[in-house]
Amino acid sequence: MLIFYGSFAFGVLLASAATLLFLVCKHMKTTADLNNMSWRIRPEDIILEMGKSFGSKLALQKLNEFGLTSGRASITSSGSFQTSNKLFTTIGIYKGSCVAIKKITKKKVEINKKLLWEIKQARDVTHENTVRFLGACIECPTVLIITEYCPKGSLKDVLENDAIRLDWNFRMSLIHDIVKGMGYLHSSDVGVHGKLRSTNCLIDGRFVLKISDFGLPTLTTSHQIVKNSVYYEKMLWIAPELLPLTVVPGTPATQKGDVYSFSIILEEIIMRGGPFEAARQYLEVQGIISRLAAQENPPFRPAIENGDCPEELLDLMEKCWSDNPEDRPNFDYIKITLRSIMKDFCENLMDDLLKRMEQYATNLEALVSEKTEELSQEKRRSEELLYQVLPRPVAQQLMAGELVQPEQFECVTIYFSDIVGFTSFCAKSTPMQVVDFLNELYSTFDKIIEFYDVYKVETIGDAYMVVSGLPTRNGDCHAKQIGMLALAILQTVQSFIVPHSPDYQLKLRIGIHSGPVCAGVVGQKMPHYCLIGDTVNTASRMESTGEALKIHVSETTKQLLDTFEIFTIKCRGEVELKGKGIFTTYWLIASSESIHCPPPIEEEQLSPPEQEASPYPLIYMGNNITFEKSM
Repeated sequence: MLIFYGSFAFGVLLASAATLLFLVCKHMKTTADLNNMSWRIRPEDIILEMGKSFGSKLALQKLNEFGLTSGRASITSSGSFQTSNKLFTTIGIYKGSCVAIKKITKKKVEINKKLLWEIKQARDVTHENTVRFLGACIECPTVLIITEYCPKGSLKDVLENDAIRLDWNFRMSLIHDIVKGMGYLHSSDVGVHGKLRSTNCLIDGRFVLKISDFGLPTLTTSHQIVKNSVYYEKMLWIAPELLPLTVVPGTPATQKGDVYSFSIILEEIIMRGGPFEAARQYLEVQGIISRLAAQENPPFRPAIENGDCPEELLDLMEKCWSDNPEDRPNFDYIKITLRSIMKDFCENLMDDLLKRMEQYATNLEALVSEKTEELSQEKRRSEELLYQVLPRPVAQQLMAGELVQPEQFECVTIYFSDIVGFTSFCAKSTPMQVVDFLNELYSTFDKIIEFYDVYKVETIGDAYMVVSGLPTRNGDCHAKQIGMLALAILQTVQSFIVPHSPDYQLKLRIGIHSGPVCAGVVGQKMPHYCLIGDTVNTASRMESTGEALKIHVSETTKQLLDTFEIFTIKCRGEVELKGKGIFTTYWLIASSESIHCPPPIEEEQLSPPEQEASPYPLIYMGNNITFEKSM
């Protein structure tokens, strides 16, 4: 017997010691959680972000409160905002994640045990239908609460968006999410919400509804409440028995009051409108609040005109807004009732879900196809732009990421031309007239060179430079191609009409020379395909020593042209080329083959300069005027 009593006493002592140890450990853990200050966030750690278009003027006002109107910046500075499609709240970036930011008007925040306990309660709330509390910035006067961001906005935003189809499968899913979230909050240490409204029911990217703005009464309760229209609008969700008690600094909160707020949200979902949608057509908001606070008999409640919703849901809503708080069900009962209502929707809900997934996949496939086509079009535009700047083989090498090596060409033929008397012509014309004239002239030349195997190197002022035989070699045909091109251009110039001076006879001086050159791409920004070698200088001298409306040909080029036996060439004689010496040169007169010329432009087809803007930007280089083609 003595052993029995001794064992019993030892067991009691051991159990007491274990209980005491458990309580001590729990107390130590609670104390550690309270003293854990990882929830504190510095203002400079938050980067503000804004949407492409504002969800409302209130959103812009919130951003202005931080001293920011556009762009991206830290809370403590101003800057420009990165934009997105729609903005429902002030949002930002914290530790690489998008967060929602709520500003509280507080002159002073005292970190005491009560505040730490409220923050611990908020941090402990982890449910799929509640918004996560991430931290707070209490650096007065900037007091911010940082929470999980829900990109689809609030339930109110969804109800007001006519572009979103809200069938009853979807609505029942949203209602079920509210009930699950509120049931969890009522069973947690938070205990009560107190500010349940459709604006505090947020929708995440997967269209899951999450309850927000719960707990933290010390931080969220403002001591400076302005009783304006927004204040009275929020009162529409408060239970009638709590309205007379609603005084500064805050609204009293009860679980039965949350049930009443839930019933008003049900009315919003059924009517797809605001609270007391029907009554507000003939009553002001303050009038509605007065009638609710008076607790009339029969009670004044929203009028439901939509008969498409389930009858059981209407009965549940009427129970939830009962005038007697004790008659209102709790969220556990609401969850059970809602499950029985949703049985009729379960099969349809699955079918609807599968249908939506199939429709989403189809839409996504079409969207991907559309974006791929747009990308292909942009790629083609980019390639064509590059092909206009560089020769096609060179451009293809650059697009493939290959290094374009300079290349030596044994023999090519270079064409140079400029306008005789261009300086005096410009002195008699306005800059816009000169631009329009050169645009018309060079556009005509560009049409001509499309018929020949040539590459346009550049235009410098009134000079026009073309080469054949590179970057693709064509044997000795380069001389023939340039010869035919020169004859075509000369014939076109003789009938060319200057837009602003129809009586002016345009005179072109042309020089041609053949020889070796080195060609390559110069520069990385705005790369240029350049020709290097004495052949370029000689061709330029052939042009400058030529005569108006004549094609000056070097002896090298003449020998190549003679091999084709189609050109009429006349010897000019000996000519001194500056820096080169004396050379025998020739005039290219005609060709037995037909040349390609664009159709002549009629005078009435020419647009005056003031009616047609030139696509060629004007670039001044010293005393010369350089025109580059606008891509």
